[in-house]
Amino acid sequence: MVEILPGAGADPKYFESGSWRFRSPRLSSHRVTPTNASMTLLSRSQAKSTLTGHRFLLLFLFLLAMLILYPYAEATHFGYYALRVIGIFVTFLSVYAAKIHRSLLVLAIALAIPALVQRVVIPKADAGALPILNIALSFLFDLVIVVILFRRIFANERPNAETIFGALCIYLLVGFSFASAYGMIATFQPNAFYLDPHTNLHITPDHFDFVYYSFGTMTSLGAAGITPVSDQARSITILEAVLGVLYLAVLITRLIGAYRTNSTD
Repeated sequence: MVEILPGAGADPKYFESGSWRFRSPRLSSHRVTPTNASMTLLSRSQAKSTLTGHRFLLLFLFLLAMLILYPYAEATHFGYYALRVIGIFVTFLSVYAAKIHRSLLVLAIALAIPALVQRVVIPKADAGALPILNIALSFLFDLVIVVILFRRIFANERPNAETIFGALCIYLLVGFSFASAYGMIATFQPNAFYLDPHTNLHITPDHFDFVYYSFGTMTSLGAAGITPVSDQARSITILEAVLGVLYLAVLITRLIGAYRTNSTD
């Protein structure tokens, strides 16, 4: 600030303006250096921004790791615990990536609890009533996350790399969700699926068999060795196959339209 001094004398630091004399402020010669605290806060903010800006990438990597580790879940101790730890991270990252509104956050947390139990315990197809309820609530949790992610991703007018990873996350979550649906069908109807003894080492389908069958159906590649027998299993299979093709068509159309809009702008 400029200090006003009446009758300040003939100091070169003063200059006259009418009957008043002003003293110009001294500029500090000390250089401002960042402290350790400011550097720590800066590094924390950068790490937080990195995590926030790549939430769909993290979720995609954990979903892909869970898909890869399924065959080793029962073969080795490392695969057993690694799959369950990754399943816990997938549940939390799903809620974090969806940016759920406060009005739905309580519902999402309540549904995340059975989803955690299902991804840690991985119940068998011939389980009792309580595991069936847990699978149903876990399926509902996946459905809520998929709907929220779909609305959030496809509402983005300018797609980027995170948009692509978010779309891939939806694709993988849909595959795992249908695997849970097949597990519920097999629980109520033990003969809903037939395992070919020539291509399988067991006769009762487990959760990985349904994951394998779900992604084989959704990608239209087919799942050799497992066949839907009941009408309900066949109906869900047709629904997943149609949704898998339609989702890819809608995704490609949406991305092409968005990139054309950006290029014209």
